[in-house]
Amino acid sequence: MACFISLLLSTLLLIDVHTNGPVSYEIGGWSAPWGIEFRADYLSAFVLLLVSAIASVVIVGAQTSISRELPTGQQTVFYVLYLLCFAGLLGIVASGDVFNVFVFLEISSLATYALIAMGRERQALWAAFQYLIVGTVGATFFLIGIGILYSLTGTLNMADLSMRLPSVEERQLVAVAFGFIVVGIGLKLALFPLHGWLPNAYTFAPSIAAAMLAGTATKVSLYLLIRVYFGIFGTAAATALLPVDTVFLVLGVSAALIASLVAMRQQDVKRIFAFSSIAQIGYLVVGVGLGNATGLQASLLHLFNHALMKAALFIALAAIVYRVGSSKLADFRGLGHTMPFTMAGLLIGALSLIGVPLTVGFISKWYLVLAALEAGLWPVAALVLIASFLALFYLWKIVEVAYFERSDATEPAREAPMALLIPLWILVIANLYFGIDTRLTIEGSAAAAAFLTGGAL
Repeated sequence: MACFISLLLSTLLLIDVHTNGPVSYEIGGWSAPWGIEFRADYLSAFVLLLVSAIASVVIVGAQTSISRELPTGQQTVFYVLYLLCFAGLLGIVASGDVFNVFVFLEISSLATYALIAMGRERQALWAAFQYLIVGTVGATFFLIGIGILYSLTGTLNMADLSMRLPSVEERQLVAVAFGFIVVGIGLKLALFPLHGWLPNAYTFAPSIAAAMLAGTATKVSLYLLIRVYFGIFGTAAATALLPVDTVFLVLGVSAALIASLVAMRQQDVKRIFAFSSIAQIGYLVVGVGLGNATGLQASLLHLFNHALMKAALFIALAAIVYRVGSSKLADFRGLGHTMPFTMAGLLIGALSLIGVPLTVGFISKWYLVLAALEAGLWPVAALVLIASFLALFYLWKIVEVAYFERSDATEPAREAPMALLIPLWILVIANLYFGIDTRLTIEGSAAAAAFLTGGAL
């Protein structure tokens, strides 16, 4: 119920922001920059709606999925952690104060560590511990950067920071602060080569938790990166301090290519999709690194579109794990015939991941290629297309096993229950609908990109 109430409120907030402009709420009656401010502009309201929508759709299938993967005594704890993680993600997006972003970042992270550790295999504990160490380092870097900014400007409010930073004379310290903050966010974002925690986390977490995290957590981290880069520091000032655009381009393209090649070698479908997430994060960062309005629009489009496709894929996996008890590629034999609706949903999600026309994946990758050509970087456009083509190979492995091989099981799997098929097909239909009718996403992302590149928060 809490997720659906949040979805309703997020929808009303987006309508209000679209109609009347940014909304600001002062905590305790203290006005910004002295007090804590919750602020929603078009971008943050859009991301709040996205996170609420994914969390609400995923929660529909949660009880069915965890009934097979978690003991009865742990199921209540799962919901507490799920909602705590959800609240932390919403807080990151809604906060207009960088220190409170850190607070909400830790709230969501602590809940995520515990969610991952609840996986039924012993490797889940190692995956959670690994993410705990990496996440703590990332949070520390982020906090150090915030501390340096506060010492230079005397404020923690994002809007106030964006106005005061240009007049700070200690430009080297500003560069150091920016570097610490970007590395901290990069660790949370799983930006190559800071991605080591993500494959194990997605593989060994409870399947429905992986669906929620894949659809929301990295998207919120990208939102935070965009907010810091475009909103607080400004692209011109940031690139004058450090070669940020070049770094983002190199790391983004490397992630898209290398992660796709690694995904081709995996024998667990969860790991295949985990490495594909690292590749997709690369696309997101390439758009940011291009530095133009079209590139930022492509990143915002892919933020929305990737949330839809990856949540759909992981819910399909949750349905398969529910019936088969495994996400190993070898156990997918014959599932195209015994679980036709589940595998059809997974197939459409996979086509969207590749970027096939009439799916959301095609739209965002099209804009990414356009942005690269607009910037005169045709090699980047070519590498993006090559990386998308590589996705065809590792996804074809799944299709080949599911549709062209026979199962060795004595009792063939049955179709997934409706509680998992309903959220799966809601997301699958969204993948197709927003791939055909693109007015909402393109107009919204263009408005948000113009807003940010205009230098305003």
